[in-house]
Amino acid sequence: MNDLLKHVLDAYGGLDRWHSHSRLSVKSATGGPFWPSKGIAENHGWGNVTIRTASEWTRIAPYGAPDRTMTFVPERVVIEDGDRQIVQELVDPRAAFKGYGPHSYWDASRQAYFNGYALWTYLATPFLLAQPGVELTEGAPSYEDGEVWRVLDVLLPETIASHSAAQRFYFGPDYLLRRQDYRLDVSGGTQVAHYVSDFVEVEGLRFPSKRRAYPRGEGGQPDRNQLLVWIRFDEFRFD
Repeated sequence: MNDLLKHVLDAYGGLDRWHSHSRLSVKSATGGPFWPSKGIAENHGWGNVTIRTASEWTRIAPYGAPDRTMTFVPERVVIEDGDRQIVQELVDPRAAFKGYGPHSYWDASRQAYFNGYALWTYLATPFLLAQPGVELTEGAPSYEDGEVWRVLDVLLPETIASHSAAQRFYFGPDYLLRRQDYRLDVSGGTQVAHYVSDFVEVEGLRFPSKRRAYPRGEGGQPDRNQLLVWIRFDEFRFD
């Protein structure tokens, strides 16, 4: 295992402790100008999010209506009503974004796919980096916010749905995540810098409860005056 990742996993509470649980549930809220660019209301109230720890799976309820539930896996996303009848379904969802740009509107099933993989990625970090097929390389250190951040360049396998295959993770002196850079492939390749803060501890495992995403410009520098998305997590619990 990569030496930096070993330190990171220990700082987060350990891979064994993560694998001792099957599901993680949180309350989640989000907002920001990114959503209207997709034809979606800017602010979203608190919803219930559940992920599996061992595989990429996300469920959100309610979703779009009080009686609806969204279930995501990389190959398929489904929105169901209270009678478990399918309202919308998207098979091979990644292919459905072909030709979509930064201002292309999303329907409910495309939004569900994005929410599903994004929330799983955020809540399963850094433990997902220990999954088979993930390639890791430590890069040159970065200097930001008065700290030296160690950098992990990541290449995810095709089996993991995420913003992009190539991503960069920045860890502070305490080995907790500070920033995550990626390309938003489902939105025309927008370059994003995603900052995390306000860590909480749940049964010995640590999670950031606040996230803020900004566009990156020339040279990969983030424009922190131009917020894209904010996310809040609360009421973490393992099932």
